[in-house]
Formats: sequence, structure tokens, C-alpha cells
Amino acid sequence: MTELLEQVIAQLKVLPDDEQDAIAARLLSELKDEQLWKSQFESTTDDQWDKIAEMVCQEIAAGDITPLAEVFSSQPES
Repeated sequence: MTELLEQVIAQLKVLPDDEQDAIAARLLSELKDEQLWKSQFESTTDDQWDKIAEMVCQEIAAGDITPLAEVFSSQPES
């Protein structure tokens, strides 16, 4: 176990049981989600990646995109 994880667990141990359970449930959910994504990425074939890339190229060519600067703008929308 890493030192960082040991620090986290030490801090969790002092919390009330219900808070420990809530955090544990979130962590388990996150781990399950990560395992699912990893499995999906590992099982994606080259043909599937090629099809995804082609779809993206078509969206770009059609102008059906949103620039990242707009998505991650640091300025609030008016």
C-alpha cells in the first residue's frame, strides 16, 4: 500500500462510521467505473478506433464542434 493511501485511511479511521461508509461507497463506485472504462478501452478494436476517428473527422469537417476554449472558458457566461 502506498504512503499516500495509508495517510488517507488513517484520516478516514477517525471519522464517524456513516461518513466512512459514504466515502467508501464513493471510492468503490469510482473503482468500478475505472475498471469498466479500462475494460472497454482494452477491448476496442483498431477498426472501432478507425470508425470513431472518421466520425470525429466528419464532425470537424461539418463544423459540428465546440472549441475547447469555449468549453473550458475561465470567464462566466453572461
